[in-house]
Amino acid sequence: MLRLLLRTPGSMRHMLNMTSISSTCPIMSSLQAVHNIPEICARHGITDVVLSPGSRSAPLTLAFARHPAYQGKLRVVPDERAAAFIALGIAQATRRPVVLVCTSGTAGLNYAPAVAEAFFQQIPLLILTADRPPEWIDQLDGQTIRQRNLYGAHAKAAFDFPPDTSHPDAKWHAGRIINEAINLTQAAPAGPVQVNIPLREPFYPKEEIVYDQDVKIIREEGAMQQIDSTLAGKLGNLFDSYSRILFVFGQQSGQLWQNLLARKWDDYKLEETMGAVFVGDSISNVTSNEEFFDVTHNLQDIVMAGSSDEQKALLKPELLVTVGLSLISKSLKQFLRQYPAQEHWHIQAAGEVPDTFKCLTTVIRTDPTEGILMLLNAVTAEHLLPEQKRKEREAYRSTWDQATFKASQVLHAENSIFNASPAFGEFVVMFRCLQNMLANTALHLANSMAVRYTNILGIPQGKQIEVFANRGTSGIDGCTSTAVGAALAQPERPVVLLTGDVAFFYDRNAFWHNYPTPNLRVVLFNNHGGGIFRLIDGPRQQPELEEFFETRQTLTAENTARDFGLRYFPVSTFAELDAALPVFFAMEGGAAILEIFTDSQTNAAFFEEYRKAVKTAFA
Repeated sequence: MLRLLLRTPGSMRHMLNMTSISSTCPIMSSLQAVHNIPEICARHGITDVVLSPGSRSAPLTLAFARHPAYQGKLRVVPDERAAAFIALGIAQATRRPVVLVCTSGTAGLNYAPAVAEAFFQQIPLLILTADRPPEWIDQLDGQTIRQRNLYGAHAKAAFDFPPDTSHPDAKWHAGRIINEAINLTQAAPAGPVQVNIPLREPFYPKEEIVYDQDVKIIREEGAMQQIDSTLAGKLGNLFDSYSRILFVFGQQSGQLWQNLLARKWDDYKLEETMGAVFVGDSISNVTSNEEFFDVTHNLQDIVMAGSSDEQKALLKPELLVTVGLSLISKSLKQFLRQYPAQEHWHIQAAGEVPDTFKCLTTVIRTDPTEGILMLLNAVTAEHLLPEQKRKEREAYRSTWDQATFKASQVLHAENSIFNASPAFGEFVVMFRCLQNMLANTALHLANSMAVRYTNILGIPQGKQIEVFANRGTSGIDGCTSTAVGAALAQPERPVVLLTGDVAFFYDRNAFWHNYPTPNLRVVLFNNHGGGIFRLIDGPRQQPELEEFFETRQTLTAENTARDFGLRYFPVSTFAELDAALPVFFAMEGGAAILEIFTDSQTNAAFFEEYRKAVKTAFA
């Protein structure tokens, strides 16, 4: 055919070309498989897309921008690192996958911190990285790196989109990849998935973008894994044999309690049935739930800091049952390693299970809600147990209750150091800010001291405050952007970020976008350096502390507030704080920054007073 065409006169070749062009069959774009990606995403119910400008990604950008399902819903964030954390915040708030789109080269690398965080927090992200065609990789072409499997072990999977989809099988393959990637982001445990999409020029279509309406959609419907009656009976009998039972709830346990409420958990009477002790970090969102606060301990940081070895031995569990992901409390982790339980059960439906406390004995493979309900149905109610066993359980709970009461006195007693006219410092200000937050606040905690202070102080009760923190990798690099994403996802809900100065200034590009966040409030604790290193053992004893650990800086947030149109409240006294808090937290007025100026040495001195008060309370 090629030889025939070459021998055909020019006019005849022109006629052949015109005949093919004027065919009654519609002209199908060479990018049709790429243009179908938004259609497949929309059919799967994905509503949120965050993209950063770029040329190589133009076919993807235009396909989403022109799709009816995404009109007015796309968010453009120029800084890819901020964009990825904003997407993470949206996915945290909505509990649905969010799509990320970037151009080729280092753009995708800038997603990496948020991708790692999403992996360890089990947050669903679909990452679409535009790329050069495979033949141009390693050929010194511009904006070209090795993008295949860009995130390595920190993504659930990485797919290579076919560079040529003109063949029907290749187009089918491309659609299958997108379906599989979307399903995989949500399959337990959820997480980030990359699809690397090689694109050839031209990028900018001259014809109208058409979305196939017969795209293939593959849905994954997983049945809930149930515990069979034999295993339930075995676990119930083991449970009944222990007197000192401790439940510990890590990050993302809050949904468990919502599910129990929906299943009429009150019919089971958790404490009366199990006779156990329940402990939860602030990020577990267990202790902030009013329904469960009365049976849950949340001041374990103070308890562990104050208790002697003899007192800790009395708190040691025989059976440890864990649910959820990471813990903030280093002291609780150390306690459970130093005083290991005889049995440690972890309830998790799927995925790797870490042996965090070095005493893991049983992994119960089911949804945590189903696992707790299974135990509730399998164990003997405490009042039906033999009297000796019942007394032993009551004594164990009483030991924890007494320790928690002593911890609460450190914070709330009339003569406590938090109420006795202390010097103006970040720990006390944090305490007052927490007490003044509005009901139903989404509270984001930046890494470093903000998350630690809050875990010590506990979440105020009766306000249904939900806590978020990037404790998958515990980095400071995207804390502000994640809170911005939450504010964008739930504009009707107050979103508060508690952050330190280093984390805040590191992530200022979180505000570099064109979308209003009137519900966002940022409480910035500015001690002009990495003050955490004055509070933790190790660096604070070193003569090189100031030069090599504290990250001294002279910045304030005033210019940032001005640049991005945020209200600005500078505060350096209790009088200024009391005047600012009601106005700052009110839903009216728009996004704002409350900058708390404190002295690092004053903060360190107060923290030493706090440590002494804890020791005194437990003496």
